[in-house]
Amino acid sequence: MKIEKLTDNKIRIIFNIDDLAKKNIDIHSLIKNTDGTQKFFKKLLKEAEKEVGFDTQDSKLLIEAFISNDGFFILTFTKITNESQKKSVLPKVKRKKLDLSSKYAIYQFENFNEFCNFCTYLKNSKLGSLKKFAKKISLYEYNSKYFLVFADIDTEFKDSSLVYVSICEFAKLASNSPCFSSRLLEYGKTIYKNNAIQNGINFAETNIH
Repeated sequence: MKIEKLTDNKIRIIFNIDDLAKKNIDIHSLIKNTDGTQKFFKKLLKEAEKEVGFDTQDSKLLIEAFISNDGFFILTFTKITNESQKKSVLPKVKRKKLDLSSKYAIYQFENFNEFCNFCTYLKNSKLGSLKKFAKKISLYEYNSKYFLVFADIDTEFKDSSLVYVSICEFAKLASNSPCFSSRLLEYGKTIYKNNAIQNGINFAETNIH
């Protein structure tokens, strides 16, 4: 872990993803504003105060979290001083936005049924199996969630905006980093190694009651 003081009101904390994994810290749980996340952030802030003198007393914080393409998890804390309000620090996370220039996109489904619902939707739309959108489409089960990985995306695909808008109705963006894809391959359970959408369509068709 590395703590950098960018300005008097802003610091950046950089983690190696593998180091977090060894500590059994789920990266993606950190971008959710839960009680556990807030406790973790407050612990980090105490360390930041000791190391770089970043004092958050009487301040609110904006916290930005994202995963870099070179395998690092980065937290940026921006201090917003408000002398009129003496409230405790309540970290809020700004979720990372989709990187449209990335060749990778990984989406998290709450369960397999939601994935099948998405596949059924695609079948009934003009998008189909998305073979022209990405050269490889895989599905993994990891921590009781299902992750759909689009690899080698054609960033010039004419209906890419429609793909991203459609999938957000069924899943949420997990990462644009191939590092997380590698982690899924190593620690997750492979459901469909490739052609996941078409396999999901076939499964949904044969299991309609």
